[in-house]
Amino acid sequence: MKAKFFYLGHGSLRFETAEGQFIYVDPYAGEDYGPGADFLLVTHEHYDHNAVELVTKNPGCLTVTWKEALSGGRHNSFEKDGVVITAVPACNKNHDITKCVGYVVAFDGIKVYCAGDTSIVGEMQEVARQKVDYAFLPVDGVYNMAPEEAGRCAELIGCRHVVPVHTLVGGYDRSMAERVDVPGRIVVEPGETLEL
Repeated sequence: MKAKFFYLGHGSLRFETAEGQFIYVDPYAGEDYGPGADFLLVTHEHYDHNAVELVTKNPGCLTVTWKEALSGGRHNSFEKDGVVITAVPACNKNHDITKCVGYVVAFDGIKVYCAGDTSIVGEMQEVARQKVDYAFLPVDGVYNMAPEEAGRCAELIGCRHVVPVHTLVGGYDRSMAERVDVPGRIVVEPGETLEL
């Protein structure tokens, strides 16, 4: 079995590893929270990224929020069952860098960058060094990057593919995702699955 991404909606993401482990990031949107979580990642405290009550945790579930990610005043890494999670900086005028992170998650020989709520920050060079395969970037242009900035971000970090998410406050706008005009862009609508 190949690893998969399932788009719940908004900034809510779910990955399934080839071993059948489930990784949830920023639960809030969508209704398909059936599979229990082996990993639960939360980028920051805003309600639309932190509805952890939607997720059933499997025994031994590793939960990482911005608090654990930034413990000790640095961006931390976590490893469990072959999955490596590295917290990276995230911020903009709406999100404090001391209370917000993104994650680079490595599994099955794939690296995914879950940006959370951010604009381009100088520290994204750290993401570029990680050589990510898929970048899940916010593009609503209100609380995050607009599509053009997301395109520049994708080029800056050098990802193979960019999947625009967080396209519209309170909903989904395919046209915003399609405005991210870079090679390797993949448009995935809520409720759709992408084989990684």
